[in-house]
Amino acid sequence: MPSKSLRDDLSREDLLRVEKVVQPASQFESPERFERMPGGAATSTKRVNADAFSHASANLEFSGLEQFLLGNGLFRKDWVSSPSSTQASDGLGPLFNARACQSCHIKDGRGHAPANVGDSAVSLLVRLSVPPDEEQARAIADGRLPAAPDPVYGLQLQDHAVAGLNPEGRIEITYENVPVELSDGEIVTLRKPSLKITDAGFAPLRDDLMMSARVAPPMIGLGLLESIHEADILAWADPEDENADGISGRAARVRGSDGKWKLGRFGWKAIAPDIAEQSAGAFSGDMGLSTPLAPDHWGDCTAAQTECRALPHGAQARLGDEEVPEDLLDLVTFYSSHLAVPVRRNADDPAVLAGKKVFYQTGCISCHRPKYVTRRDVEDPALRFQLIWPYTDMLLHDMGDGLADNRPEGLANGREWRTPPLWGIGLTGTVHEEATFLHDGRARTLLEAILWHGGEAQAARDRVVGMSKQDRDNLVRFLESL
Repeated sequence: MPSKSLRDDLSREDLLRVEKVVQPASQFESPERFERMPGGAATSTKRVNADAFSHASANLEFSGLEQFLLGNGLFRKDWVSSPSSTQASDGLGPLFNARACQSCHIKDGRGHAPANVGDSAVSLLVRLSVPPDEEQARAIADGRLPAAPDPVYGLQLQDHAVAGLNPEGRIEITYENVPVELSDGEIVTLRKPSLKITDAGFAPLRDDLMMSARVAPPMIGLGLLESIHEADILAWADPEDENADGISGRAARVRGSDGKWKLGRFGWKAIAPDIAEQSAGAFSGDMGLSTPLAPDHWGDCTAAQTECRALPHGAQARLGDEEVPEDLLDLVTFYSSHLAVPVRRNADDPAVLAGKKVFYQTGCISCHRPKYVTRRDVEDPALRFQLIWPYTDMLLHDMGDGLADNRPEGLANGREWRTPPLWGIGLTGTVHEEATFLHDGRARTLLEAILWHGGEAQAARDRVVGMSKQDRDNLVRFLESL
C-alpha cells in the first residue's frame, strides 16, 4: 500500500498491521498466509461445481442467511407484464432485456456474447448514447447524466417487449479473425466483434449513435469490494502518470442518488457508487421495473416512445409506490452483497506459484492489485475488516484501440474501463460453460483476454507474447487457480 493512503477507520496500530499484510508478495516458493481464502472469513469452502458462485458468505449469521435466501428468491424471480393475477410479480417492461436478474447473471456468474449471428444475446446488453449538446455536456460533467441518451431509444437497447409493443431492435454481432503470433510460433486467433442493431422497432437509427456491448459480470464478492476504504483505492490513482511507469489509473467520480459525489465502483466503466444503485439501475434498464432509486415505472422508455409509456405498470399502493418497493430492493442488494468468493484451488501447486511470479514480474499487479483489508467501521460484520484478494485497483485505465468502445460514459472516456476483479475467474467455465471474458465477451479464453490488452497494459501484454510457453502456461494456471 502506498504511504499516501489515509484511512480514517483504523488506529495507528491497525494501520501498521494493514500496511504490512497488504504488501505485494516478495517470495513465490509457497503461498502467502491466508491467500487460499480470497474473501477472508466470507470465503466459501463448499464443493466446487456449477453452483460455486451461488453460496452465501461463510461468516453470515442465521438472520443474515435468512435475508440472503429471500434475496436469492427475488434474484431468480421471473417478472411478468401488467396487468397480471400475480400482482407482486408484475410490472415487467414494457421494454426489457430479461425477465429475471438470473437470466443475465447466469448462476450468479458472467454472461457471454453470441457466438454466431442468430444466437441469443441474453446476458449481453447494448448501451446507447449520442454526442451531447451543451446542456447535456454540462450535466455529464456535473454527474447528473451518465451520457446523452438517444432521443428515441434512450441509454440502452431493450431487445424484448411486452405483447403488443415492438422490441427496440435485435442485437447482431459478427466476428473477424485476428491472428496473434507468440514467441514460440504458436498462433492464437482472436475474434474482433462488430456490433449491429437490426430491425429497429421505433425509428431509424441515427448515424451518430454510439453503441457499447456489455456482458453481465459475475456477482461474487461485491459487498467486500464496496467495503474497501476509498483511500486505499485513491492511493493507486496516478492520472498524470507522475511516476512515469506508463500506468495512470483514474478514479471514477459519480453523483449518487443523494446528490453527493462518490467514488464509482461498479459497472464496466464504474458509473455506480454502490450495490444498491447498481441494482436499481439494472431493475430499470434491464427489466423496466421501478425502485425508490429509479422511480420511473416505464424504465428506459423515452418520451418519444409514447405507446410504451402509455402501457400499464405494476406499482400497487398496498405494496408501495414502486414495482420493486424498498424492502425488496434491500433484499436483492443484501443478496448481491453476500455472494461468496470461492476458496482458491491449488494455490500451493508449483506451476501456480511459478505463474504467480510471472503475474507479478510481468506487471499485471500494476492494475490488478492483489489485496486489501476492508473497512473496520463497516456496519455489516460479515464484511468488516477482512483481508481480501480481489486483484483489482477499481480504477479506470486506457485499454487501447482494440478494446475501445469510443463511447464516453460518466467521466470515463471511450478507451477507459474499470479494472475488473479476477477472483473466481478460474471457475468461469465451471459455473457456465458458455461464459466469455472482457466487457463484450469477445475473449473465449484467459489468454485471448490477455492478448486484447492494450493502452496502459500494452507493455505487460507484449511481455506475455514474448515470454516462453512454459511461463505463459504457468501464468494461465495461476489465473485458473483464482
